[in-house]
Amino acid sequence: MTLRQAQGNRSDFGKVAVLMGGHSAEREVSLMSGGGVLKALQSRGVDAHAFDPAQRDLSELRADGFQRCFIALHGRFGEDGTVQGALELLGIPYTGSGVMASAISIDKVMTKRVWLAEGLPTPKYQLLRRGGYTREQVLQVPDELGLPVIVKPAREGSSIGVAKVQGYSEMTAAVEAASLLDADVLCEQFIAGDEVTCPVLGSGADAIALPVIRIVAPEGNYDYNNKYFTDDTKYLVPCGLPAGEEEAIQGLVLKAYRVLGCRGWGRLDVMIDAQTRKPYLLEINTSPGMTSHSLVPMSARAAGLSYEDLCLQLLASAALDQEKPRP
Repeated sequence: MTLRQAQGNRSDFGKVAVLMGGHSAEREVSLMSGGGVLKALQSRGVDAHAFDPAQRDLSELRADGFQRCFIALHGRFGEDGTVQGALELLGIPYTGSGVMASAISIDKVMTKRVWLAEGLPTPKYQLLRRGGYTREQVLQVPDELGLPVIVKPAREGSSIGVAKVQGYSEMTAAVEAASLLDADVLCEQFIAGDEVTCPVLGSGADAIALPVIRIVAPEGNYDYNNKYFTDDTKYLVPCGLPAGEEEAIQGLVLKAYRVLGCRGWGRLDVMIDAQTRKPYLLEINTSPGMTSHSLVPMSARAAGLSYEDLCLQLLASAALDQEKPRP
């Protein structure tokens, strides 16, 4: 795969639905992503239309003659394999990963289990299930993982519900807050060092890693507000890492992407230990943001690919896990 591959005739795409909004906690961000994608596709002559699954039944996609879907949904009911499964049944090709890869990748614990099974580095963790832990077990987590501890819902994105716990007295409140958003709460070892992210485009052996972005957030707090609604966070691309580190991280994220069976595109978040310079995989996003603050378009621009061309390339990659047999 190349960044400047031919996109084909715009008419080949047919009528395109940009799926945005949806039911997840990331609805607001999804509407921003979808709006940007819709404008970009229309500016390049694509017959693209907004489609909000929270307001319309997915069965209307077939009834209205849509031939392809660009998934700009984030979080549950959009990034977790559910919409992908529905589109498989409808026989409408869609952007991004398929059913299994999407379902695994949105679950941070399942993702870690796959990576660890493949020998890929990821921070140590403990899983707490809602209703299945005692206060004493919660307070034992820092004994195993050290302090600070990162506490987060296992299946949310955009840093929703994430807390950096500095002391034992904060553990219970952080776990309870995360458990309101998800039955599974991930407690993760904190890696102090550089925070970076690296997008991937393509599938299998043809997948390529885009330039690494180094993230410098106010006081190291890359939360929901600093991701989307302030200009205080700095994004460095070129990333300015020591020689050889960027290439090593690109190689690592490609392995991580491929072992999960992802396709189309994704973005992987990595922490680099300040003392050892060892990179640790945090998580993968299989339907990354496409807002004005989003990182995949930023990295793509650094590689010479405009926002509009990125959207076209992603749309051209739309596919099904299983092609429907001809009658």
